[in-house]
Amino acid sequence: MKKVLIVDDDEDIVLMLRDRLEQFGYESVTAEDGKQAMDLIEQESPDMVLLDLEMPRMSGFEVLEYVTEQNTDTAGSEHPMDKAGGQGVALPIIVMTAHVTVSNAVKAMKAGAYDFLTKPIDYDQLSIVLKKALEREGLRRQVTALRTEIESRYSTIVGNSVGIQGIVQQAKRAAKTKATILLLGESGTGKELFARSIHQWSNRSQMPFSIINCVALNETLLENELFGHEKGSFTGADSRQKGRIEEADGGTVFLDEIGDMPLPLQAKLLRLLQDHAFHRVGGGKLVKVNIRVLAATNKDLRQAVKDGTFREDLYFRLDVVSLSLPSLRERPTDILPLAEYLLRVHQRELNSPASRFTNEAIKAMKTYGWPGNIRQLSNAIERAVVLATTNDITPEELALPKEEVDPLHPGDNLPYHEAMEECSRYILQQALRRSQGSSTKAAELLHLQRTYLSKLIKKKHIQCETI
Repeated sequence: MKKVLIVDDDEDIVLMLRDRLEQFGYESVTAEDGKQAMDLIEQESPDMVLLDLEMPRMSGFEVLEYVTEQNTDTAGSEHPMDKAGGQGVALPIIVMTAHVTVSNAVKAMKAGAYDFLTKPIDYDQLSIVLKKALEREGLRRQVTALRTEIESRYSTIVGNSVGIQGIVQQAKRAAKTKATILLLGESGTGKELFARSIHQWSNRSQMPFSIINCVALNETLLENELFGHEKGSFTGADSRQKGRIEEADGGTVFLDEIGDMPLPLQAKLLRLLQDHAFHRVGGGKLVKVNIRVLAATNKDLRQAVKDGTFREDLYFRLDVVSLSLPSLRERPTDILPLAEYLLRVHQRELNSPASRFTNEAIKAMKTYGWPGNIRQLSNAIERAVVLATTNDITPEELALPKEEVDPLHPGDNLPYHEAMEECSRYILQQALRRSQGSSTKAAELLHLQRTYLSKLIKKKHIQCETI
C-alpha cells in the first residue's frame, strides 16, 4: 500500500484528507508543521507528500527548499527531489494552499513541487494527481533501472595496460570539451564502448546518445536517417519526420564507420559540423542543432583522402582529437581481466554454471591472435558459457581456430633466428598500423631513426597493403 504524508496545521483538513486517502486505498501519516514533516520523511519514507504552504515554525516553501537542497547535494541526482527520504527515487510533493497566486504557484514548482492544489480540495482532482504522480515515479524507476543496466554494460572499460589507460585518460579529458573526437582502430577494439563512455563522462550525459551506422544503409536512406524529411519530399512522405541528428539535439551523435559515408553526404556532414545546422530532405528551412559529434572507423582516412573517397576538409574537421585504440594483440596483459569480466556478464545473462577458466583455457586465450579483438573474445566466451556443463571452461568449449596463432608466439619448433625474424616483422607492422602508415610516427614509437626504419621495412619486404 502506498504511503502519503499529509503536512498541514489544520486538524480538520488533515482528518478529511486521511479519510479520503483511505477510501482511495492509500496509507497516510501526518505532520502538523514543516519540522515534523522533515523528520517523518526520513523515518517513514513516504511515497508522496501533501504539503500545506502556510504553516508555523517552518513554511511549506522552506520544506521544499530544504529537501531539494539536501538531495541535490548528497545524491548528485539530475532531479532535485531524487532520493528524498533515502528512497532512491523522486519524492513527489504536492503543495496545497488557500491563497492562490500565480507567483506562489510558479515559486512552488521551481522549488521542486510536483503539482499544485487549491483549498478547498477537489477530491476528484486529488485522486487524479496522486495517480499521475505514482505513474511518473513508476516510469522514473524503469528509466533508472534501464540507465543503470546500460551504463554497467556499455561504460565499463576493462584493462590496466599502459596503452589502454593512457587512452582512457585522454578520452576523459576530451569528453569535458566540445571537441569532435575521431576513434580509430581495428574492428572489435571497442570504439562504440569508448564513444558511449565519452558521452557518459561529458556534460551531455543526461541528453540523448544516438548511434548511426554509416555503412548499414544506402545513400538515400542514410540521408533520411541523418537529417529527416519534410512532408511530400518523396513518395510515401506523408508527414514531416525528424532525423536522428535533430532528435539528439543537446546530446551526442556517434557516426560509426564514418569512412564508408558516401561523398555527397560527407559535404552535408561538413556543413553540419561547421554551422551546427542542416536542411531536412526536401526542406528549405535551416534547422539549428546543438550536438557533439563522435566518429569511428577502422579505415585509414588519410589514405582514403589520397584515394579521393573521403573529403580532406571533413577529415580535418573530424580529426580534432583522435584516439587510436590498440588491438587485443597489443595489450596481452588485458586479455585475462577482459575474459573474466566478460565471463561474469555472460554467466549472469545466461544463468550458466560456468564461473572460471581452466589453466589450459587461460593459456589458449593468451596465445591466440584474436583477429576479431574484444568482439571475438566476447563471442568465444559467450559460446563457451552456453555449452558449459560444469564450473570450468576448457579450451574445447572456447573452440578457438587452431590456425590463428599470435605472431609474437611463432611456434616451439621454429629456429631461433627465424622466430626472431617473424617477431621483428610483426613489431614493425604493428607500429606502422598504429601510426596509420606514417614511417616517421612509427619510428618515433619504436625509438628508431626514420632512415633505419625504412631500411628494415625494405629488407623485410613489408608491403603497404599489409599495413
